[in-house]
Amino acid sequence: MGQFAQGTAVQQLEENLWRAELSEGWRIGVVPNGGYVLAIAGRALSEALPHKDPLSINAFYLAPTVLGPIDIRVETLRAGGNTTHAEAKMYQNGELKVQVTAIYTTLDRLQGETWTSAPRPDYPSWDDLARLPDAGLEFRRNVEIRLVRGHEVLRDGKASGSGEFSGWITHADGSSPDPLALLLFADSFPPPSFTIFGRIGWVPTLELTVQVRGNPVPGPIQVRLVSRHLTRGMIEEDGEYWDSAGNLVALSRQSAKLRLPQ
Repeated sequence: MGQFAQGTAVQQLEENLWRAELSEGWRIGVVPNGGYVLAIAGRALSEALPHKDPLSINAFYLAPTVLGPIDIRVETLRAGGNTTHAEAKMYQNGELKVQVTAIYTTLDRLQGETWTSAPRPDYPSWDDLARLPDAGLEFRRNVEIRLVRGHEVLRDGKASGSGEFSGWITHADGSSPDPLALLLFADSFPPPSFTIFGRIGWVPTLELTVQVRGNPVPGPIQVRLVSRHLTRGMIEEDGEYWDSAGNLVALSRQSAKLRLPQ
């Protein structure tokens, strides 16, 4: 079992109630990464529902989580032949920390037309890029990132003003990605605001939505994460994710609050 599967494991306590352990190795600073927390909710939903794959999943982060047990209460809202709608509420010490709503499906059964106005960008390969320095973040023990664009601000402090980070991501232990890993990866790149203001401040996630479009094949995931608007301290982060075969496997949008030092 890989590090991600171990770190997001859930145990059923009773009908509709699951428990996980937020463990070391997944924190940004002292707070567990939001994508990691969402992946735990995603796994509880996957085990509780008749459909096993997230199609669209949305999290509101009401309060920071901490290391230790976290309870996930799952409620089915509607179960159909192709999809199941459900919600998951995540509690620590009796306090509601994260509210999740989701649509689950069977990804391999999706059928229909395919079209895009934003084709996959042409990046250098994973092997041709240098590993991103860990910068003392324990999260980088488990998630490895190699950047094509935006790395200047992390390596030498130069802000390009692009509002974009792009590159590749994978599990550090070499495990193959799955749909739940896409929930983690959607909150794993540095915030694009770093390329505008430099590597300063704190950018807490308020809300994160991930739309999953397919099962990724083995290999690193190609990522483009862009911010286009900063309005009175509020910033969006839009993500696109392709597997190593070039298939679009996920999209994301995150709402965050940019907090710069006074």
